[in-house]
Amino acid sequence: MEPSNNTEISQFLLLGLSKEEELQFLIFGLFLSMYLITVFRNLLIILAVSSDSHLHTPMYFFLSNLSFVDICFTSTTIPKMLWNIQTQSKGITYEGCITQIYFYILFADLDDILLSVMAYDRYVAICHPLHYTVIMSPRLCGLLVLISWVLIAFHSLLHSLMVLRLSFCPEMQIPHFFCELSQVVQLATSDNFLNNIVMYFAAVLMGVGPFACILYSYSKIVSCICKISSSQGRYKAFSTCVSHLLVVSLFYFTALGVYLSSAATHTSHSSTIASVMYSVVTPLLNPFIYSLRNQDIKGALKRFYFMPRLKGQIP
Repeated sequence: MEPSNNTEISQFLLLGLSKEEELQFLIFGLFLSMYLITVFRNLLIILAVSSDSHLHTPMYFFLSNLSFVDICFTSTTIPKMLWNIQTQSKGITYEGCITQIYFYILFADLDDILLSVMAYDRYVAICHPLHYTVIMSPRLCGLLVLISWVLIAFHSLLHSLMVLRLSFCPEMQIPHFFCELSQVVQLATSDNFLNNIVMYFAAVLMGVGPFACILYSYSKIVSCICKISSSQGRYKAFSTCVSHLLVVSLFYFTALGVYLSSAATHTSHSSTIASVMYSVVTPLLNPFIYSLRNQDIKGALKRFYFMPRLKGQIP
């Protein structure tokens, strides 16, 4: 097939998770359930944090932002996949593919940045408790989130614009359930060397930078916890970090799985499974980890649930 100019491309074909027709109904039901649970649980955390004055702290402000980003992250890919299964269509427009690439990178990297910001918050809370409210002021918290959004928006815009310079064959088939950047770049018919350089450099920068910040924060946290004389005090300090550590571990292990599966294999199946774990399962489990391990969130959810009933009983 002859390469085609971008202006002539009408759509790409997303091959999805499986070509087996009998599995489509099972995949549709499974992913619809996971998507609805993800949106519902993350929305519950946002509502609980916003409605409970006890949770109007930096830690839960960042958590509610993380829940919002997780909702957007799954909404970038899953609704389109469900629509394609329902309509028995594999097509996605060229513009839709570029848009999906932009928002997928945006929300994936925001997850990464917010986890590092939350690690810094825990570092200040444990290592500088007397100055916590001064250091983590509402102004600084808002500024950290705003800067994160602006920087990542430009970063994802760069990748999207880099894809626009590539040429593709008409009706190009993407062996994935969404327009994943590396898959699209590798299928280009024009020179993609510059795209690969930018992509790998950005992956190292966005992967190593926030992770190094998290490691540094927790090295200081462990050092401070070891200096606490009482075992009860050490347990109380460490317990405030458990949920965040679990979410960080889940995020980076699945992200590492995506990278290794795409780099080590020539088939797309293992890469697709890793992407499902990263982009679907991780946002699904995050609210469960925080609601099950965090007593403040559990209490806020109970108060949020019973509040309408209590108001209804008041004459």
